[in-house]
Amino acid sequence: MHVPDGFINAPVSVAAGVAAAAAVAVSLRGARRELDERTAPLAGLVAAFIFAVQMLNFPVAAGTSGHLLGGALAAILVGPYTGVLCVSVVLLMQGILFADGGLTALGVNITVMGVVTVVVAYALFRGLLKVLPRTRRSVTGAAFAGALISVPASATAFTLLYAVGGTTDVATGKVLTAMVGVHVLIGIGEAAITAATVGAVIAVRPDLVHGARGLTAPLKLRVGGELVDAPATAPEPVAARSTGKVWATGLIAALALAGIVSSFASGSPDGLEKVAADQGIDAKADEYTHATADSPLADYAIKDVANESLSVGLAGVIGVGATVAVGSGVFWVVRRRRTEEPAAAEPSAV
Repeated sequence: MHVPDGFINAPVSVAAGVAAAAAVAVSLRGARRELDERTAPLAGLVAAFIFAVQMLNFPVAAGTSGHLLGGALAAILVGPYTGVLCVSVVLLMQGILFADGGLTALGVNITVMGVVTVVVAYALFRGLLKVLPRTRRSVTGAAFAGALISVPASATAFTLLYAVGGTTDVATGKVLTAMVGVHVLIGIGEAAITAATVGAVIAVRPDLVHGARGLTAPLKLRVGGELVDAPATAPEPVAARSTGKVWATGLIAALALAGIVSSFASGSPDGLEKVAADQGIDAKADEYTHATADSPLADYAIKDVANESLSVGLAGVIGVGATVAVGSGVFWVVRRRRTEEPAAAEPSAV
């Protein structure tokens, strides 16, 4: 659902940019409370994984495809504030390196694909966990529901922005019906990917899933035919629970998805592109040239590489590497500022 330049007029794009900047600023502060020794190294990996999976367009209807938005997945794995930052990093890298999503529409994309998806998905996720049994299955099911609803919510948010600042004269009702209709289908794919990923991480390291913290049921022992709580044991030091294996496995998976599986992705236009072409939303888009249209990685392919699969795969690998590097750098700085704050707050000795 990457919004290109020319769909939304300049005033609304600027307003969305201001809103996105404010959301990122709030998220930078909030992420300091979410990131710790375990999750900080993984946040950059989550961003890279989202980048990789977004290259895997899947068919949802005749002549239409969809791809992961990633807000729900990021929020549940590393927290809502960090989740907004993860999606923002992905969108920034896609816009600069791959000419995907307009640079003047970057604020629109962060608002629609990052903020809205995270807020809606995580609010529904937490709400469901309050009424569901405190089990790992509940976390996976709530993740599925949150991701499912977040996608049509994002489509609705785009429609609202279009209603205020659309550059073409198309009835808002037609745009809303078309956008929500196709993105409900895309939401099913989003939900399946999100639930599968969250479930896989919970299966091996539930302590790394932000949304699952505090939900682990106490160990039970059978004594005299009755189940009783097992004696509490001292918690294993955080430093002893290395994230190295999880990080390496996740990076390999992201590289494989972007470098190999991406060649088999659907070539059909995604939901927004299809609706824009059918409804005439893109009538003025040709008047705009993307600022990085001449990038050697534009359109997720390396120029001068004749083999299409190799070109796409290499571009994907470069994208994963760049995203994990930038994302890890951002989250390392955020985490470092958190650790420095208490020392800075201590009064100096007299």
